[in-house]
Amino acid sequence: QVQLVESGGGLVQAGGSLRLSCAASGIIFSVTTMGWYRQAPGKQREWVATIANGGTTTYANSVKGRFTGSRDSAKATVYLQMNSLKPEDTAVYYCRMISPGGYWGQGTQVTVSS
Repeated sequence: QVQLVESGGGLVQAGGSLRLSCAASGIIFSVTTMGWYRQAPGKQREWVATIANGGTTTYANSVKGRFTGSRDSAKATVYLQMNSLKPEDTAVYYCRMISPGGYWGQGTQVTVSS
């Protein structure tokens, strides 16, 4: 059974940093393409970043240059380092196993105060 467990969310002031983690289990992690998404109150869930199985990363324009995705295959974990946070980054952040399978984590709340 595939499980994705996020951690690392919290409350931070604008300009601060947080690092989110997503630990995967139940699958051969090295073959996965992982992604981060977020959903702000009253808005649709949106894509934030993709971390491919070779480590290649792509980002939404809204976070490019501020967020960095990475993965540690030995720990079966992906990370999202978020710097220069803005109030508009406030959302529930979700980890997703884009392939194979399309699994989602439970989400972790990130709140950025102005």
